[in-house]
Amino acid sequence: MATKDCAGWMSVCAIDDIVPDTGVCALVDGEQVAVFHMASGELYAIDNVDPSTGAAVLSRGLVGDLGGHVVVASPIHKQHFDLCTGECLESPALAVHAWQVRREGDTVQVRRGDA
Repeated sequence: MATKDCAGWMSVCAIDDIVPDTGVCALVDGEQVAVFHMASGELYAIDNVDPSTGAAVLSRGLVGDLGGHVVVASPIHKQHFDLCTGECLESPALAVHAWQVRREGDTVQVRRGDA
């Protein structure tokens, strides 16, 4: 389904492909992106590669709220990444890129850029 429009938005999956409060991985312009769909309807997207290990696992982490931040916990070392900014709450030097994400009808789209 990966198609890109002229504004740079890439369609990555149908909204129903993401179980609420979980993430999936999408390949966008050769980069792995972790896309999260919250039960409340919000969508978030960050790089999928855990910067402390190089493993592509963030889409498989547990999501939740930590001190008012919507986060995913890396499955390996349990660092918490803010889904809005990509910042690692335990070690800001380990931040990942936050992608722009939106829903167009039943399709989830992402693009690189400032979140």
